[in-house]
Amino acid sequence: MAESEARGRIALQTQMLIGFVVGLAAGLIAFVTSRDAQWVEVVTTYVTGPIGQIFLRLLFMLVLPLLFSALVIGITEMGEVASLRRVGLKIIVYTILVSTIAVLISLAAVNLLKPGEGVDPAQAAALLESGKEGARAIIAGAAERPSGLSAFVNIIPNNIFAAAADNDILAVMFFALAFGIGIVLVPTGPVNQLQTVIEGVFEVAMRLIGLVIRLAPLAVACFMFNLAALLGWDLLVRLSAYVGVVLIALGLQMFIVYPLILAVFAGKSPLAFFRESEEAIIMAFSTASSNATLPTALRVAETRLMLPPRIARFILTIGATANQNGTAMFEGVTVLFLAQFFGVDLTFAQQAMVMIVCILGGIGTAGVPAGSLPVVALILGMVGVPPAGIGLVLGVDRFLDMCRTTLNVTGDLVAATVIAGGEPRPTAEEPA
Repeated sequence: MAESEARGRIALQTQMLIGFVVGLAAGLIAFVTSRDAQWVEVVTTYVTGPIGQIFLRLLFMLVLPLLFSALVIGITEMGEVASLRRVGLKIIVYTILVSTIAVLISLAAVNLLKPGEGVDPAQAAALLESGKEGARAIIAGAAERPSGLSAFVNIIPNNIFAAAADNDILAVMFFALAFGIGIVLVPTGPVNQLQTVIEGVFEVAMRLIGLVIRLAPLAVACFMFNLAALLGWDLLVRLSAYVGVVLIALGLQMFIVYPLILAVFAGKSPLAFFRESEEAIIMAFSTASSNATLPTALRVAETRLMLPPRIARFILTIGATANQNGTAMFEGVTVLFLAQFFGVDLTFAQQAMVMIVCILGGIGTAGVPAGSLPVVALILGMVGVPPAGIGLVLGVDRFLDMCRTTLNVTGDLVAATVIAGGEPRPTAEEPA
């Protein structure tokens, strides 16, 4: 009975697409037929607006526990096996460097192509004002935060609880990284129990996020109605430009950066690599989940790429949540696109902050469909863009999620290939 019900249930991504189409169509009809009608203002103010804000508040309620626990677990897993600590250090350095390249590519693409510009300033201002209500505290806090050198110093929190209360995501992430390193350095019984508790926090946060995401189809419909009722057809032009820039950025990382890394640091033919990794790449594109693709990726690494199992298992398991170049790039493009869309001019320092958060977010984001959504919403609030703006991209997120997950999984296999190439091969007496 349960299996038949599951088969009859519409997939969440399909529901989100339906919500996107329904909300967009209803908003466009309202724009064409009743642009200045009183009922449109009533609906957006008292119905669709509050529903969207409730959805965002639920996400904000859970995002900090999720990111903190995910980062701590990622660090502790990297140092958990003594024989692989050297490999863990290599993958940390590799992840940071390659993720930095990925985010720089994405930020450069948005700044050069400017997919979010061209919206009527009056319309953008109206949307900005309507979105501020639900995120007033976050945006006000972002405006009051220091900039320049002071902003860099303030990454280190003097009170972690105050940083969490202020939604200072960089400070919380720094504390999570330090806390994870502390757990690795103190491998005692009570500390192991503490690690188990943090893993429990992660599982609970993941479960609750999953429940909240089920409200996404309704929230998408509400977001799209509000946007389309005000912007009309211009919305479709902006969305197509946004999707194009995301695909360009992902393509540059996939077909230029990764092949160069393989050829230079692993001595591996890129064509041979992509041919041998084909099964995992297709699985990643189909499922839009790094975690769901992990079993296939492990089999491909060991049987097709012929990597040592101890290296492949360690790197791919960690990489499913910690080496997500595609996610980091998507977050960077989305934040800058929405900033351009709403006319929020980000300084170089703010864009650098976005880059840092995207790199760390790529480490701490869950490897499941729509796992980057809470991080994007929080970054938007940090830089003064209404978090409600994520409703603009949710409808096309499924396709982009499939593309960035493909990049994530491919990046994990590239990392495993590179790291394995620099490790000594085991002798006949040693296990592989």
